[in-house]
Amino acid sequence: MYRIGEEEIRAVERVIKSKELFKVNGGALQETMHAEEELRAKFGAPYSVIMTSGHAALAAALIGLGIGPGDQVIVPAYTYIATAMAVLEAGAIPVIAEIDGSLTLDPDDFERKITPYTKAVMPVHIQGFPCDMDRICEIAKRHGIAVVEDACQADGASYHGKRLGTIGDAGAYSFNFYKIISMGEGGALVTNRRDVFEGAFIYHDSSAVAFFGNQLDNFSVEPFCGGEYRTNEIATAMLREQLKKLDGIIADLRRVKKTFMTALSDVAAFIRSNDIEGDLGTGATLIFDTAEKAERFGVLVGGAPTIHTGKHVYSNWTPILEKRGALHPLMDPFKMEANLPITPDYSVDMCPVSLDYLKRTVHIPMNPEWTDEELEEKIALVKSALAQLG
Repeated sequence: MYRIGEEEIRAVERVIKSKELFKVNGGALQETMHAEEELRAKFGAPYSVIMTSGHAALAAALIGLGIGPGDQVIVPAYTYIATAMAVLEAGAIPVIAEIDGSLTLDPDDFERKITPYTKAVMPVHIQGFPCDMDRICEIAKRHGIAVVEDACQADGASYHGKRLGTIGDAGAYSFNFYKIISMGEGGALVTNRRDVFEGAFIYHDSSAVAFFGNQLDNFSVEPFCGGEYRTNEIATAMLREQLKKLDGIIADLRRVKKTFMTALSDVAAFIRSNDIEGDLGTGATLIFDTAEKAERFGVLVGGAPTIHTGKHVYSNWTPILEKRGALHPLMDPFKMEANLPITPDYSVDMCPVSLDYLKRTVHIPMNPEWTDEELEEKIALVKSALAQLG
């Protein structure tokens, strides 16, 4: 979260004064309804549901697509563990694929990992880097596979002029404290498919949607038991103000990143981009020819290679690698009969290409609030570190 202030304070205040805090109410504000309308307008999606997290949106999308036991879903080796956990929440099995030099899902390995059981792929726009959506969507269409975009780190970024998250069958965003805009904790699902919207909507709040208001009017999907990922009016009032600031934040991030990369273009090597103009701009990632150089560089600039980002790297997904998908064994997808023949053998070294890229890259966060002097200091620091590497 980059910018928050009096606008958000006033938004929260007006909701508290209205005493209408529940999402479904008869008051005049209707913050959640308007937030979803504004989200659809800004991102260009016909359907949206604001929820409690990006993970909730990913799981709801998969369930809305009808994915469950007996199905495989391909996820990249570099993403937060929540991506793979959402697959397990649906009762399906995550299959881990390599990333390429853009640090996003490698389309070639995605296609290699497809089996008769593959029902979806989840390209992750990690760090706001757009995936190669042309190739991923072409491969998915050819094999009859759904595309669920994890745009949780890419709120507002785009690919060839289209907002990330709106290209596939469904997309998910995150609005927690660590994202470009925030509602404290929250997320959203967007989709262009009415059937996915209805299933996801019921799943995200199955204990309430049939009992408050007319939320299920004109639904063809019958209510079923799901979760409770319902948002509230305070959070969505805050999100409405954050959405107004989104494009300005992105413009400033992109300006800072472009200046940073241009100034270093003759001395630094950066990872390739599938669409540098659509890139969110939250950071620039340098790549080195050896892991040792990346480690040394990380120390000199006060950072570390990407391999050290904890649960963003598949080799640290301990519950998944050890196949512990739920506390109760009968609820564990890894132990379900339909999944026994389709569960891969996971290992910490199963994606060597990904590990190599992650060991040789260092991410430098950008800040839209940097002054020209602060940006020059950051550029000078990086130049000095690169010179010391020789």
